[in-house]
Amino acid sequence: MTPFLVYEDKGADTSSRLPLVLVHGHPFDHTMWAPQIEAFARGRRVVAPDLRGYGASPVTPGSTPLARFAQDLGDLLDELRVESYVLAGLSMGGQIAMECYARFGDRVRGLVLADTFPEADTARGRRERNAAADRLLREGMAGYADEVLEKMVAPTASAEVKAHVHRMMTGTPPEGAAAALRGRAERPDYRELLTRVTVPALVVVGADDTYTPVSDARAMHALLPGSALHVIEGAAHLPNLERPEDFNAALEAFLARVDP
Repeated sequence: MTPFLVYEDKGADTSSRLPLVLVHGHPFDHTMWAPQIEAFARGRRVVAPDLRGYGASPVTPGSTPLARFAQDLGDLLDELRVESYVLAGLSMGGQIAMECYARFGDRVRGLVLADTFPEADTARGRRERNAAADRLLREGMAGYADEVLEKMVAPTASAEVKAHVHRMMTGTPPEGAAAALRGRAERPDYRELLTRVTVPALVVVGADDTYTPVSDARAMHALLPGSALHVIEGAAHLPNLERPEDFNAALEAFLARVDP
């Protein structure tokens, strides 16, 4: 059976190192994890899909709830015979990782939540997210990408990183991005779930992130039993791209804790 999602699967399974599954944010694709794929596939299996409606994966117009994204990931990992793994997600990807833990947490051996937050949207937040979806369908991605680029990454980010982030955003199909926004507006609150996480967890955040500020990361860290918190200086919403050495060092230390 051909998997629904397009994905990158690099490295090799070993008995001593868990596979690493990377879930991208909105409105990006799996290439946002390029520095981590390159670094960690040298010693373990790394799976990084394009979510439904993003990158090269098929688009489903309408509304794509987080539960659908999570089921897609579960189906892909079944197809790839990845039984247990460390699950890492950034921004919307972090919320999808929380949904995955709610649905098949027995397969997750470690949880990495980067630049994300667990609360449900408020009524105002739902209205704004749906209005944003309407705008993307009406205008496309270019204007939005221009507006938010220097919130996604710090103004001091390299020209290469800025170009990569802008390219991912403008390459995202508006129908896929809009469907994700509508589905995300209806997501549940994951705070109570986080208090019941029984595997090691790492919370990472860029010090200059205005979408999910350090205060959000600290609150999430407080909910997760025995979790670690790492704040990356000189980075905004995408510290894995802006400061890959710092991000990878934190992730490497975490993986050393959870590997068999």
